[in-house]
Amino acid sequence: MSEGSMQRRAQRDGQYEQRVRRVKRLRLALVGAAAVPVILVAAGCSSDSGSDSGSASGSGDSTQQGSGGGADPSASASRTVQAAAFGKLPKACGVLSAKTLTELVPKGAKSAREGASDDAASRASCSWSSLENKGVKGSQFRWLNVSLLRFDSDAARGSGEKQAQVFYAKQVQDARAVPEAKNAAAQPLADTGDEATTVRYDLKKKEGAFKQQTVVTRVANVVVTLDYNGAGLAGEKTPDADDLVKAAQKAAKEATVAVASANGVDTGSGSGSDGKTGGGAGTTSPSPSKAASKTASKSPSPSSSPSKAASASPSTSASKKS
Repeated sequence: MSEGSMQRRAQRDGQYEQRVRRVKRLRLALVGAAAVPVILVAAGCSSDSGSDSGSASGSGDSTQQGSGGGADPSASASRTVQAAAFGKLPKACGVLSAKTLTELVPKGAKSAREGASDDAASRASCSWSSLENKGVKGSQFRWLNVSLLRFDSDAARGSGEKQAQVFYAKQVQDARAVPEAKNAAAQPLADTGDEATTVRYDLKKKEGAFKQQTVVTRVANVVVTLDYNGAGLAGEKTPDADDLVKAAQKAAKEATVAVASANGVDTGSGSGSDGKTGGGAGTTSPSPSKAASKTASKSPSPSSSPSKAASASPSTSASKKS
């Protein structure tokens, strides 16, 4: 082989080796280039996974926060109730006119005794007694008591009117369940407040036969309980029960009108003979929107009911002569 041939072969070999090295470098470059997208794709997948997890967690948090906000116990507990129609009571000893008192307790129109109360704006009472002494013919005894109880609206107990309705029903029930009562009868009374009931019965005492009348009236958020009884003592004739019932019903209407008037509600019933408001016996159904809507922080509980007049012993009052 000539020297020229050897040189050309060596040149070709060198060129071949160069091509081989370039191919290897190219392969390495391609492998490296291919590896980069894989890493990027993997990183992208990892990033997407984190993003999905984060968004899922975020949506979960927001969902929980949203549901938690919707189920706020304080929001559900804060209920609104209608304001009480009447914010105060009249003076219990002033709910009846002098004319009415003279008719019911002839010898005791000025014998008013105000009951004790720790809150005169929510509960009040007054009683009168009369003993008409006829000497050897005996005596006519009369006893009258008026109790008033007002209820304020309360988120826990409900509106004042609802509470008054419950108490009204309880007062009627108690009047019908007096121990030792005979010939008990109850009847609704029209044109008196929002609802009214008259309960009458006979009660035998050692002093004589007593005729008892209880008239329970509700006007908006106030309950008026009027008790009236009479008896003929020491041989005197027993009073006519029908007359006593009529007198008690008239007085109950008058007391109900006085409640409305004390709260600025004009019932159009006029005034009594002595000039005091509440002398009439007209219908009393005042609109709560016209009445005072003051709401006190403390509402009287039905358990703190006025003393039952039927349970008061007439013999105690009868022993006191006017």
